[in-house]
Amino acid sequence: MEWYVFLSGAFFLLLALFAVGLPVFIAFLALNLAGLFLISGNFNGVTLIINSMFSTSTSLSLAAIPLFVLLGELLFRSGSVRILFDAVDGLVGNIRARLYVVSILLSTLLGALSGSAMAVAAMMGSSLWPEMKARNYDLKRSMGTMLAGSSLAPIIPPSVMAIVLGMLANVSISALLIAGIVPGLILSSMFLGYVVIRTRINPSLAPISDDTSLPLKQRIMLVVKALPFLLIISVILGFILAGIATPTESAAMGCVAAVVVCAMFGNLNWPTIRNSLRSTASISGMIMIIMACSVSFSQVLNMSGATSQLVQTVTELALPLVLMFILLQFVPFVLCMFIDQVALMIMLVPLYTPIISAIGFDPLWFWMIFLINMSIGGITPPFGYTLFALKGVIPEASIQSVYRAALPFIGICMLAIALFATVPDIILAVPALL
Repeated sequence: MEWYVFLSGAFFLLLALFAVGLPVFIAFLALNLAGLFLISGNFNGVTLIINSMFSTSTSLSLAAIPLFVLLGELLFRSGSVRILFDAVDGLVGNIRARLYVVSILLSTLLGALSGSAMAVAAMMGSSLWPEMKARNYDLKRSMGTMLAGSSLAPIIPPSVMAIVLGMLANVSISALLIAGIVPGLILSSMFLGYVVIRTRINPSLAPISDDTSLPLKQRIMLVVKALPFLLIISVILGFILAGIATPTESAAMGCVAAVVVCAMFGNLNWPTIRNSLRSTASISGMIMIIMACSVSFSQVLNMSGATSQLVQTVTELALPLVLMFILLQFVPFVLCMFIDQVALMIMLVPLYTPIISAIGFDPLWFWMIFLINMSIGGITPPFGYTLFALKGVIPEASIQSVYRAALPFIGICMLAIALFATVPDIILAVPALL
């Protein structure tokens, strides 16, 4: 069988299995077994898949995933993030488009605390949406700021997606986590600039008077009260940057810091801990089993010879590097509209890794932009998961209106990707400190 027939058949079969609603891990396991049988004519090589699943599921690097998930669950379920909301609200003060700015700033901070775009979107929709609606803010723009801010969660550390990507692409997880800091802050600034300028051009998007400003002393007290949250971010990023701890160890320390912060605000109790652990086990188990059943996908492709043939074909095309970069990033951007982000990474990364090496792209630079691309996929119609998470907590909004709300911010993200591709040091400068 020709390599391109095997490769295209594998992808079409995988997409078909996703389309009929088969769980992602079962789809990958079935495809691996079918591919193994097609290559060898028997299942004698099944021990390869078993060993691969065991090796992946026992990797210490993946232990950071449940720890980062637990960190976010503790903060959200304890209600401690309400203190952060009050601090950001007081800090922004009385400006036009105030709640737009609060929405973006708060979701950026929540992303830096949880790493889950869907969790941030759900939190913002349930807490901030009623107030924005009551104050006559433009509803489409309001949802757009929540989607935009939540899309930063996979980029700004801690990020579960960055850990998965680092494992798959064999890139330093520490460097990949740290590389997201500056791009995440730039994207947040671009979102802020857009809503402020857009409101100046069209003042009807925000109320004429939004005067809920507090006395300066009270604002300062709100900000001071929220300072313990910086302990969590400092512990995670500081330990990695200083080389004191690995991402897994930093995640564990972040959980300890989260427990301390929740206890300080009196929001830590047994039901909160129990529900957080239960939710963490569910989410982490889902990610782990997908990783375990899908990581051998790349080995099956290697055994078939499809990977080496694909690399050879791509390199022989001799396309300009710019065009090659655009092509490699365009494919996941389109597929992310239809496929789960983690599943898509597992599909594409094994194919992309040897191509990136052969072309000569800087791996950290390329995969960071790839990760940003994946995060945009979460807010890209028609099947971005973050879109549905926000729709779930705003039942009165139609899914079409949620789609339209995301479009301007998707455009801003594409401009940012162009900037990061043109100026690689934006991504590479901070990891160089490691």
